[in-house]
Amino acid sequence: MTWLRLRRRARGRARAPLTLAVPAVLAVAFLLLPLVGILARTEWGDLGSHLTTPGVTQALKLSLLVSFWALGLSLLLGVPLAWLLARVEFRGKALVRSLVLLPMVLPPTVGGVALLLGFGRRGLLGPWLEDTFGIVLPFHTSGAVVAATFVAMPFLVISLEGALGGLRPGFEETAASLGASPVRVFLTVTLPMVAPGLAAGAALTWARALGEFGATITFAGNLPGTTQTLPLQVYLLLQDSPEAATSLSLLLLAIAMAVLVGLRGRWTAGGSGSGRVRRPVCVGGGGEAEGEEEDGGQVGLVAPPADVVGVGEKWGLHADVTGYNRLTLDARPGTTIAVVGPNGAGKTTLLRALLGLTPRAHAELRLGERDVTGLPPHRRGVAWVPQEGALFPHLNALGNTAYGLRAQGVRRAEARREAQAWLDRLGVGHLAHRRPAQLSGGQAQRVALARALAARPRLLLLDEPLAALDQTTRAHVRHTLRRHLDGFGGVCLIVTHDPVEAVSLADRVLVLDEGRTLQDAPPTEVTRHPRSPWVARMLGSNAWPGTAAADGTLALAGEGRLVVADPLEEGARALAVIAPEAVSLHCEKPEGSPRNVWPGVVREITTAGSRLRVLVTSGEAPDLVAEITPQAAVELGLVEGAEVWTSVKATEVSVVGL
Repeated sequence: MTWLRLRRRARGRARAPLTLAVPAVLAVAFLLLPLVGILARTEWGDLGSHLTTPGVTQALKLSLLVSFWALGLSLLLGVPLAWLLARVEFRGKALVRSLVLLPMVLPPTVGGVALLLGFGRRGLLGPWLEDTFGIVLPFHTSGAVVAATFVAMPFLVISLEGALGGLRPGFEETAASLGASPVRVFLTVTLPMVAPGLAAGAALTWARALGEFGATITFAGNLPGTTQTLPLQVYLLLQDSPEAATSLSLLLLAIAMAVLVGLRGRWTAGGSGSGRVRRPVCVGGGGEAEGEEEDGGQVGLVAPPADVVGVGEKWGLHADVTGYNRLTLDARPGTTIAVVGPNGAGKTTLLRALLGLTPRAHAELRLGERDVTGLPPHRRGVAWVPQEGALFPHLNALGNTAYGLRAQGVRRAEARREAQAWLDRLGVGHLAHRRPAQLSGGQAQRVALARALAARPRLLLLDEPLAALDQTTRAHVRHTLRRHLDGFGGVCLIVTHDPVEAVSLADRVLVLDEGRTLQDAPPTEVTRHPRSPWVARMLGSNAWPGTAAADGTLALAGEGRLVVADPLEEGARALAVIAPEAVSLHCEKPEGSPRNVWPGVVREITTAGSRLRVLVTSGEAPDLVAEITPQAAVELGLVEGAEVWTSVKATEVSVVGL
């Protein structure tokens, strides 16, 4: 069996074409042969004595000193530079990146000459450094540090920039919405999440600084005990003692290989995995809808602790939004608003405008009696739960939930106690010590909600918080969310594409299209009289826009006419809404009362609970969805491609003026 598995595995591997394999093997041999030469020519018996001579040990100590100082200087200057290149758009960015890369392609001796002309005693900055601070870099250990930093820092910047580029900005934006300042976000979220990329860049930087030769000897000279590092010692020994030079070369080779092996290829992917977060997985094999662990007896919400700051306070909302979104939004404390609309309608842009995170739209925002328009995101009191949750992967559930409180200056013990209370209230207190990767989708979403609520927000923004959950888990979390929002003293905006969420969670439904308000009304009103074709279809109805004609019919936007019971004024734009259950299907053209009759062809049959939804296309009317029982479908002999007649009574058509 093992032999068969190996054979199948070998058969499944891609075989390299001979024209590519031969040059590739030659390339490997070309790179390997010089290294083998060092191993073959090393006098292993004298290796210890070569490496312990006073000159070598002195050069080794100096090399370690210079390389670690160069690493520290690279971290101090390179980390902010990498963040700037990865996160900020500015003029001349391509030029700055080219300057970062330049030392990697510049001949080291040319780099040394450039350093002399810049920092030497006759250079641009050298005289000022000497006169003002008494600092002379050439022919000094500090000069060797500067030379090593010049050639090595690009490795750190490029590696870290790649890691930052792979990190979704949503984590940093969420941290800001929880009250963390930009510096705190960088130190507590950004750096921990790009730690593998930072470590890879730091290791490469240190190794490159340790092996620097050309710029050092040109700028700092070759003074024993001052600037004579190991590579320079190798250069000198080649003239007097080639065997000792080979032994030193072997030492540097071993250090370089150890660094590369330790990195395990991370430098090729910008810190592989640094910006990627594993999707939440279910612990215990229960799937997303793990009823017992998700909600079995543990979802009963308890009242928040009496000493939790913010409980009982009330904050209304007033916002004037301009830019891509143009609308005015007012809401009393405790109001939950569902924001719906087609893709590109401006739903997420609205949330980001309220957060102050997008240049596409600007919000004049007042929360309660406080105008927060001019405040940065971390000082607005607006908490955001993005669609993916954006739980910080390096913190457990308790640490995530306490993050906003800690960012606001709450002491650690108090923040953790309050965070635990919120986790308990949301039914996930028993998962406080699990990392996000150990949580199921429903559990992670509750933790994300608890984190936002624990931050004591005045405005809560939820961007499709249940979209990633399966139906069973979604129902559990929706119930939990509804119970909490009943006691929330601020205003909550929920972006959703789910009509059940809009109806069951919201007090009002805000319908957007191209950044503007189409409808802002209670869910019952939107359900009965939708003013948007998209919303009507989201609710499961047929929606046909048109214009009122002189004969009392509705001239449809596509083609055909629709007879309605209550004609509108001629020229008025309107939306005709037809419930699927009001559409009748016939094998032959019906006679009698229906005034809207069209021939058509069945294009699709899908199930909707215990009924069937039948899509019928026609050349005389827009596509129409009918809802019938399975028994009726059998009696009609419905199959895809079957020819049918559809009919709708005029009294079954709801017309909404636009």
